[in-house]
Amino acid sequence: MKMINKRFTLIDIKKYLQKKGLTISKKINRKDNFTTPKNLDSILRTILCSSAIILFFFTMPIIVQFVNESNLITKEFNNNSKNNFKKTLTKKTENEVLSRIDESLNEKYLFEDVFKFDDLPTDTVRLSAATIEQLFKDTNYSLRDVRKTKLVKPVSLSLLPAEMKMIENTKKRKELFIQIILPLVLEENNNIRSDRKKLFKILNKSNNTVLEKRWLGRKFKLYGVNNKDLSTLKIRMDEIPASMAIAQAAKETGWGTSRFALEGNALFGQWTWSGEGIKPAGAEDDSTHKVMRFKVLQASVKAYHRNLNTHSSYRNFRSVRAELRDDDKKLDSLILSEHLDKYAETGKEYVRILQQIIKQNQLTDFDDAKLLPSSIELESLI
Repeated sequence: MKMINKRFTLIDIKKYLQKKGLTISKKINRKDNFTTPKNLDSILRTILCSSAIILFFFTMPIIVQFVNESNLITKEFNNNSKNNFKKTLTKKTENEVLSRIDESLNEKYLFEDVFKFDDLPTDTVRLSAATIEQLFKDTNYSLRDVRKTKLVKPVSLSLLPAEMKMIENTKKRKELFIQIILPLVLEENNNIRSDRKKLFKILNKSNNTVLEKRWLGRKFKLYGVNNKDLSTLKIRMDEIPASMAIAQAAKETGWGTSRFALEGNALFGQWTWSGEGIKPAGAEDDSTHKVMRFKVLQASVKAYHRNLNTHSSYRNFRSVRAELRDDDKKLDSLILSEHLDKYAETGKEYVRILQQIIKQNQLTDFDDAKLLPSSIELESLI
């Protein structure tokens, strides 16, 4: 048999099969086809997952830093002030505000720093009115200049002159009284302002040092704050407008002529039911209250600030002051004095008299006054 030596191509084979009724086609490998819907879906999921992972690790440090800066991380202090303080103060009514903050008071250590003035030397000299007036002249300290420059000489006197009653010229007596009281009020406000700055600095830190924790613990005691609540401390640790303090001192002492002011350096008529004090002349025999006695005038000013900043009777005063702070407004003594109706038994009449004293004597001129630093030359004059 003869063998035919012929090579068949793929085309020949295809034609032969077609004659027989068969077809031939190429099988597509889907693994190599990236355009199929299934592969596109897989690729899309991979991209989304990768993006999510990258976004997570990118944003996590930012989130951690934000949380640390928004909260005082410590087990010892309950700092809900950053998150809750502003929300609390923007409630619709004062009752809602007071129900959340500034409620309770621990009176045990309130005047601990005030009583330290009792440890001062007992050889304090009471200067005469003439000597004090000359001192003010020598140091160029006048209320007229203060109203213009808003700068107050740091002349700190410990006692009022005994001749206050004998100064017949009312204007002269008032000016002397204001000159004596103004530096004392500004000094106490400076101390409080310094404490507030330190408090805000602590609030903006993620961790506190041992010294900072001790400082906070002491302030909690001095302001009678329970549960170490920083929101309450923020509200209580604040200044008193100079005009309001001067007006109250003038009202309570008759511009420095009262027996309580001259014998006990009591500028604000604060009552006490324990310890040493001066019994009012018209008080009933069975009454137990006395007017607090102080070693020096500065102690009386400090006790006055502490009283308004902690006592429950002045909670509305503190609430309104905090709202003014929150709105970046000036501490207006005419607004704040509206909430001192519980300071005296005469209530709203007491408030009316205070506001009248502030207006008639233009005391708001001193609200933005600054106390100049002390100097060796000034101390030598005193």
